[in-house]
Amino acid sequence: MTVVSAPGKVYLFGEHAVVYGEPAVPCAIERRATVTVEPRADSHVRVEAQDLTLDGFAVEYADSADDRPDVDVPKPLLDAATGYVDAAVEQAREAADAPDAGFDIEVDSEIPLGAGLGSSAAVVVAGIDAATRALGEPLDRRELADRAYQAEYDVQDGQASRADTFCSTMGGAVRVEGDDCSRLATPALPFVVGFDGGAGDTGQLVAGVRSLRDRYEVAADTIESIGDIVRKGESLLTGADPGGGPSAELIGELGELMNLNHGLLSALGVSSRSLDTMVWAAREAGADGAKLTGAGGGGCIVALDATDETETSLQYTTDCEQAFRAELATEGVRLEDE
Repeated sequence: MTVVSAPGKVYLFGEHAVVYGEPAVPCAIERRATVTVEPRADSHVRVEAQDLTLDGFAVEYADSADDRPDVDVPKPLLDAATGYVDAAVEQAREAADAPDAGFDIEVDSEIPLGAGLGSSAAVVVAGIDAATRALGEPLDRRELADRAYQAEYDVQDGQASRADTFCSTMGGAVRVEGDDCSRLATPALPFVVGFDGGAGDTGQLVAGVRSLRDRYEVAADTIESIGDIVRKGESLLTGADPGGGPSAELIGELGELMNLNHGLLSALGVSSRSLDTMVWAAREAGADGAKLTGAGGGGCIVALDATDETETSLQYTTDCEQAFRAELATEGVRLEDE
């Protein structure tokens, strides 16, 4: 039995624009997906999943997971809980040169599906790492991140970026621009997350932004402006002392950029009433900045606030189902048991 966990993430800046080669800065947070893998004597794959947004299910199949389990959740969420596991299994089989390997897999996640916190990336990263270790062929982190990206790329019909999977693999704050991925040395930022209990359809939202970009020059300019915000935010982060707490000035400047980023994402049509309500509740409570995180359409916002005020305010906001403080996960994918 091999047990591996990988963290979720929030986007400080850059979601959606990263799909078009602009930079992004996601940060790993201490909300984890844990994948347990046990090799089988046959080629079957049996998946048991438990998640904050699922009641739990089990399904066993030989060649594919076409026969979906009968659970009362939206199809995109169900596909996220099975399709990404399928892709992780295929990547692990290829990496270990074991095309007929079978597995019993258990997924237990603290990360709500489709909410913008990188649940699929965490499951894929932890799944590939656990399966290759179970087969005696552990991967170095760069190859693991590459294979996890390929799995997401295949499931998302070519619309994935390397940001989520690289961040989940490496931990900490990272910078992603196209195929160029690196870690950033940053101080621990005071993240507060608000979750509306829903989920956006990532494929539909990405396609909607692509349609706007193709039809309107101003939409293309908006995406480039998001890239400019990322570059400014990155320069602030790299100029800070990673060993100490962030200064009030740094948090204030980063917050202003987050607010600008949210406005541009709203202009691209990927925010929602519930996300905007949580963003404004956070700002009015004194957060230095607040924005949606991830694909949008529902799910989560992230705010910067070193006090308890934003978390308390969000807990009493009608459109917020859950609010919590999220620590920066300095460690990425991690072996828990073997």
